[in-house]
Amino acid sequence: MEQPLLSEKRSGIDESERLSSYQYVGRTGSAIPTSSLAGTDVSIEEIRSAASFSTHYPPSIHAPLISSPEPHPNEQVIPHQGPYANDYGAYSNDYQTQLLDEVEIRELLIDHIGHRCCWGSRPARTWKIHAVEDCNVYVGTLESFVEEREVVGETEPYHGGNIDGKDNNPELGLWELDLRSQFPVLFVPYKETRIKIPRSETVEKCSDCAGRGNIPCPTCNAGQEPGFYKEKQMSPCPACYGRGLIAHRDGSDTICTKCDGKGRLPCATCGSRGLLKCETCHGSGSLLTRKIAVVKWKTLSTRKVSATSGAASVPDEIFHRAKGVQLCNTQAYQCTPAYFADSFSLNKFSSDVIADRASVPPTARVICERHTISVVPVTRVTMRHRSQSFSFYIVGYSREVYLKDYYPPRGFAGDCALAWNG
Repeated sequence: MEQPLLSEKRSGIDESERLSSYQYVGRTGSAIPTSSLAGTDVSIEEIRSAASFSTHYPPSIHAPLISSPEPHPNEQVIPHQGPYANDYGAYSNDYQTQLLDEVEIRELLIDHIGHRCCWGSRPARTWKIHAVEDCNVYVGTLESFVEEREVVGETEPYHGGNIDGKDNNPELGLWELDLRSQFPVLFVPYKETRIKIPRSETVEKCSDCAGRGNIPCPTCNAGQEPGFYKEKQMSPCPACYGRGLIAHRDGSDTICTKCDGKGRLPCATCGSRGLLKCETCHGSGSLLTRKIAVVKWKTLSTRKVSATSGAASVPDEIFHRAKGVQLCNTQAYQCTPAYFADSFSLNKFSSDVIADRASVPPTARVICERHTISVVPVTRVTMRHRSQSFSFYIVGYSREVYLKDYYPPRGFAGDCALAWNG
């Protein structure tokens, strides 16, 4: 028999007191009393202090936005629960008081199959509910909120004027930039900003034109040595082939109107100047370069599911989006595994989530982490008619129905005159 992650043994301890110990791990007597464990209250000052030990991440860049952890909007905290329900069609355990009777089960299934054009409602309405099984699932997440900084170069033509260089003061380092005004709310999926690094501007000679502002015409001065060109280069007129005259079939000639009888035309690219203005520096011969800090805030997530065999066929993404109950919600500069006094298995599950944390890019630093463990109520319902049966799942407090493989097709069990031969 499979054992739940949390022990279901009864004791003389008041039920509400025992359950409240799982609401926020480390904030009640169920946690080991040490501030090094995940789950203890974490203040802004503690997170800043932890971050200040990194020479790459001075505390000045932390915004005063780090707050106490809040439950995920799809989850709720643990309420006081009543005893187990043994009546047919109802289920209850230590983590939810969600009772489903036969009418509700059938209504949920009928609503689900109503979106399938080939499915009939007769089995959902008439087949016998053979079994209602509780197979709760535990969902663990670790979110690492990171800030990534990279430097890119930016260049534009320089036409004179003051520059923000390092004549008087040194250039600021990448992680010395104070971006508190740009700092987003913690654990946003993604935000990016670009900012000029102060005192990083320099003026350089344009390499494309060697600082001349012009380049030889590639049409009439192709192959010329760098810095040399020829003016007034002409090309043969394509209309008269350089004759200046257009020959006719009767043997007469007329003056070519394209070249005005000259037989040659100026270069169509440069007008026979021999030079073109450099497009890189716009003819100035100089470029202004500066360093740009590209800063990205993003949340890296690790998600795990612990499900019994009864719910193993349900995809993990359904549990992740389901509404459940949080057993712990901790926030720290770096989270450590949660502690449950009466469940070694749940402690190990938390450790596995933490151990599988997403790798942080070398150009990024962790600002804060959030670790949650939730229980999602899952009910497996089996319906039977004669020798045929099928099962479906009711997941979470949103009561999402999941039916994987088999549902009796339209026409089966008297739904219409057609016989089922599947």
